Amino acid sequence: MTSTAVSATPGADEPAASKPVDPRRRAVDALMRLAAIRPWDAIELPDIASEAGLTLAELRGLFPSKLAMLGGITRIVDDAVLAESTDELAAEPIRERLFDLVMRRLDAMEPYKAGLRRIAPAIRRDPLALAALNKGAVNSWRYMLASAGIPTEDSLGHLRVQGAVLLMARVSEVWLDDEEPELSRTMARLDSELKTAGRIMARVEDVHRLTAPLRGIARALCSGRPLKARRRERAASGEENDDYAPAI
Repeated sequence: MTSTAVSATPGADEPAASKPVDPRRRAVDALMRLAAIRPWDAIELPDIASEAGLTLAELRGLFPSKLAMLGGITRIVDDAVLAESTDELAAEPIRERLFDLVMRRLDAMEPYKAGLRRIAPAIRRDPLALAALNKGAVNSWRYMLASAGIPTEDSLGHLRVQGAVLLMARVSEVWLDDEEPELSRTMARLDSELKTAGRIMARVEDVHRLTAPLRGIARALCSGRPLKARRRERAASGEENDDYAPAI
């Protein structure tokens, strides 16, 4: 049933001449409008379809579940942030680049803040939902870090990506309740989390470097080739000079 008490769609103040909203975006926006006024568990799929101006069959063709629609926000935010990415911060420290990324993501999430605030407690009580959303967040932050020139495909790339996901989650907890125009509480939390993450990642990289010889021996033993031959191969390929760029 269509909600009559729902506020305007995020982005509804855009010029009427703008191109039609993608149906996936309509579904996500409809869910978030409903989430702003109803408990998460009280939102049914027919409600979302009606609010989005779609049939239930059309909605099914777009998303397999309500949780997938919630995850759709991640893609919307990704597109907004990546579209604005520039090389202006390329020379800045990684910490500054990450600060900028997080704040730009929060700006893009602002239209959905009321709905996310009401949804968050229900999602935190559902481990399966958290695991599913984390998978999408990992894919998202792989692109976010890449856009900031931070390696994601080397031996520590997964740790950088997952660390960024956890950092974003912790900062978002404060952001959801931060109504100050300048988001001072949110920025203070982000600054603190970046410092903590930087210390942790520095230790991880130290351990990674110290254990490099042991990993080389293990690889040589597993490959069945002499260690000296393996070392010559690594030196020739430049593998021994990996650049373990910190996540933060």
